[in-house]
Amino acid sequence: MMVGVDDASSPPPPRARPWPDGHVLTAFEQAVVDAAGELQPGDIVTYGELAEEIGRPGSGQAVANVLRAAPDLPWWRVIPADGRLYRTHAPTQGPLLEAEGHRIDEHRRVHPSFVDN
Repeated sequence: MMVGVDDASSPPPPRARPWPDGHVLTAFEQAVVDAAGELQPGDIVTYGELAEEIGRPGSGQAVANVLRAAPDLPWWRVIPADGRLYRTHAPTQGPLLEAEGHRIDEHRRVHPSFVDN
């Protein structure tokens, strides 16, 4: 059984920059929010894969910017393409991924659990 982290009570991503009150999402931002919100405990996707999923290949950095600003999303389930957590993210993101069954090695590389949900 996969134990997940409650998205609504999860810590914000490092260097979070929430949108100002009254911010109206662009179509791109809404697509990222919708796609990231569908990620379930145990899921892992790269920034680039999420960008491709929403029809915007090559927009991985823009996806990261949205995840830094959007509240209550499972941002920790989105990782760099090389599978290695950013140094600034590892102290928070690593334990969240480990709680969902993944292993993080001494080089901050994520080893997915490959457990069906």
